[in-house]
Amino acid sequence: MSEPPWWPEHRPHDVQRAWTASGDIAPSDWSRASSAPPVNEALAVPLGSRPPRRRGWPAVVLVLVLALTTVWLSGRLGSAAAARNAPPPGREESAVPLGTPPLGAPTTGPYSFLQTQSDGVSPVTYDPCRPLHYVVRTDGAPVGGDVLIATGLARISEATGLQFVADGSTTEAPMEHRPVYQPDRYGRRWAPVLIAWSTPAETPELAGDVAGSAGSSSVTLHGTAHYVSGIVVLDGPAITQLLGSANGTALAQGVVTHELAHLVGLGHVNDPTQLMNPTAAVNVTSLADGDRAGLARLGTGACVPGL
Repeated sequence: MSEPPWWPEHRPHDVQRAWTASGDIAPSDWSRASSAPPVNEALAVPLGSRPPRRRGWPAVVLVLVLALTTVWLSGRLGSAAAARNAPPPGREESAVPLGTPPLGAPTTGPYSFLQTQSDGVSPVTYDPCRPLHYVVRTDGAPVGGDVLIATGLARISEATGLQFVADGSTTEAPMEHRPVYQPDRYGRRWAPVLIAWSTPAETPELAGDVAGSAGSSSVTLHGTAHYVSGIVVLDGPAITQLLGSANGTALAQGVVTHELAHLVGLGHVNDPTQLMNPTAAVNVTSLADGDRAGLARLGTGACVPGL
């Protein structure tokens, strides 16, 4: 299939913004956190004014134009905050990664990261030595929405080696300042990733032709940032409409997979052959070589038993 024409009036404007992590947490602070009783006050993580997002499509043509605004989240934990608002360290930590990127994964091709370490090169990653738990708010989900999420997570897991664990459904609503530690709701652990179906009325960032947003929160330990939780918000009505169009299932799967790639730290590239291009077309609905190369690097982060 040839590259479809773009609709200039829907040409995406891509904005990427960073939150700088602060607060180097010493092991003694984590020890105090493990012995301190849970408190209701939770660490609020700023999402920024425009989270990463996936745009929708003109319904009258066989062209899908999607724009994403990528923002990552960074937890701001100082020692005092860690003593009150961090879970006990090392929960479910294994001595070795639970999975690895596939042998023969692409090593070249265009890719970028949402957040890098202080060297400006190494990506911020999730800990591969513990499972990445997630919950789903199913209110407003389209028919087949559970399959879109499960398939997208399977694709990201295969490309990174990260292991996802479903913790069931939740009533938690998406919010701009989502706490990364919610002991009253989820127990004494980092809050699981929230995947929520929403609407523009509830989530203003989904207004217009925006179909989704995603990002993750990081904390810094010994000078290195690590993701600990995240959020994916999907526009239920918009994706329902997309599913009813020609090739709609593949297109919707591309949107969800793109957002889940943002969740684990993959950024945009200016290459229309990649799923992570800020503008997507109907003939690019799955991960390409550059996407897979970047995801493979995101799956080889360090184990962090002190987190």
